[in-house]
Amino acid sequence: MELSHINEQGRAKMVDVTDKAETFREAIAEGTVIVEPDTMELIKSGGIKKGDVLSVAQVAGIMAAKKTSDMIPMCHPLMLSGVDISFELTDAEIHIKATVKCKGSTGVEMEALSAVSTAALTIYDMCKAVQRDITITDIRLMYKSGGKSGVYQR
Repeated sequence: MELSHINEQGRAKMVDVTDKAETFREAIAEGTVIVEPDTMELIKSGGIKKGDVLSVAQVAGIMAAKKTSDMIPMCHPLMLSGVDISFELTDAEIHIKATVKCKGSTGVEMEALSAVSTAALTIYDMCKAVQRDITITDIRLMYKSGGKSGVYQR
């Protein structure tokens, strides 16, 4: 099996996508932040002293998707055409969903995963003063489309 990220000298390289066709690309990633019910009530009521937790996490997730190639060495810089972060709250869980889109020659899976991860870390950062044992879990790719590998759905 030939590894696409290794050059003739056995060193890491960024894959050359010059000859790949530009197609519509979409990826959806999800993850969960688990908090105590008291912490969730503070999030819902706006009682966290650092501010509106979900609004800040949403902006952080969007920024992370846009900056993924700055953080992940072999990712290509992409011109994203859309990033959406949504949250579903239960009594003790914040389910995060990131959808990322572009028209390009490489996928946006890493951008969607970066968006979810950063949104989750932002929630932790904003709530750590009231709860230190917050758990971030189940960050995963749920869907991707575009390119020659086609559709993946979990």
